[in-house]
Amino acid sequence: MFAIRIVCEPAEADSITTALRRLFVTGTVRQYPARDGHSVRLYLTAEEREGDTTAPAAEADGMTQWPWYLPAAR
Repeated sequence: MFAIRIVCEPAEADSITTALRRLFVTGTVRQYPARDGHSVRLYLTAEEREGDTTAPAAEADGMTQWPWYLPAAR
């Protein structure tokens, strides 16, 4: 299990949370205002899905590809 902290625009929070839930088994997302007064901070715990050897392509969501979650065979 690992912890994730993301600082983002409030309008992006739901899409980011949805994308993370497709990739990982996540805990409850806690959301707080960021210090800049405009952004939000998202905190959650996550772990890899059991037996999941295929991760969806990040570019399908228009996101920057995250090479650390891609299967080694790819």
